[in-house]
Amino acid sequence: MNVWGLLSIAIALEVLGTSLLKHSDGFAKWHWGMMAIACYSMSFWFLAPVLKTIPVGVAYAIWAGCGIMLITLIGVLIFGQKLSLVQVGMIALILVGAIGLNLTTDLS
Repeated sequence: MNVWGLLSIAIALEVLGTSLLKHSDGFAKWHWGMMAIACYSMSFWFLAPVLKTIPVGVAYAIWAGCGIMLITLIGVLIFGQKLSLVQVGMIALILVGAIGLNLTTDLS
């Protein structure tokens, strides 16, 4: 699997972990929290080999930025989170930064 595929899986697992952590209700429902920890662990497992190819700052910025955008969408669509127009704009800037880093990263 290529480096971008590994990074995509790492992002998806981090987002799933964060969703499960929210569902754990502050670890009151500990089994959801334990699944969140498992997802975070697997996310790092997929992120680690990415760091052999993509500079750590760039990889982390893409991982975190995409994770922020996706978990925000989940927060709005599933958890009923409300966002102001300014907050939407700030999240859009994070997305632009992640895309810009992706497009300007030379892996050769």
